[in-house]
Amino acid sequence: MTALAVERAAGRSRCTVVPGLLSPRVLGTDDAGARVALVATGALLLGGDHVTIDVHVGAGARLEVVETAGTVAFDADGAESTWSVRVTLGAGARLVWAGLPFVVADGADVTRTTDVTLGAGARALLRETLVLGRTGERGGPVRSRTRVTAAGSALLVEDLDLLPDVRTMPGIVGRARAIDTVLALGWRPGGAAAPRAGQGGLHRLDLEGPGAIARRLDAAAHTSAALDGVWQDWHTAFADS
Repeated sequence: MTALAVERAAGRSRCTVVPGLLSPRVLGTDDAGARVALVATGALLLGGDHVTIDVHVGAGARLEVVETAGTVAFDADGAESTWSVRVTLGAGARLVWAGLPFVVADGADVTRTTDVTLGAGARALLRETLVLGRTGERGGPVRSRTRVTAAGSALLVEDLDLLPDVRTMPGIVGRARAIDTVLALGWRPGGAAAPRAGQGGLHRLDLEGPGAIARRLDAAAHTSAALDGVWQDWHTAFADS
């Protein structure tokens, strides 16, 4: 298991890291929080790998997680692998995590989960890009599950069953191979930061509670630049919050 935690402290925040299949590297700290990079310690993701990333941000602290490279779930002849992220934010905490593309190659079988618990007044801005197959591939089975809890109640519950024979059905992803998502959790961007529904294949969903999803389905990750502008706008709004 890979773990990283940041707590506010006088003069400089206190950052604790535990390496696993990913090694956290502290890039900088100040009295408000830290910036931490995740670096793979070996080839990822292989069949039978079970990656768990545990993130804790203490009350009033800030954390920015930086991924140094995308991840490929390699051909494993159908052997299952898992990628699990658990995030706990204390009261008033802030988290920014711009995930790089996660590619599921032919022959891989992946279950990917993200669980986020928000304390009172906590906010997060996350980006996830899931790519079904490398160039010329269809991509193996993948299940992507997201659970977000705020103030003890469910804010977002999403299960994406992207088995090869299911993903092309009506209402799933059709022929798209890249699913690019930005999540605002614990707050709701507005104004210029809000993309118009359907603009450039981009769609926004406001959650019932404080939060929003911007998502684009595309043929490839590198053509999903339309969501880059959303990320920049929402990141600016987040930084000012």
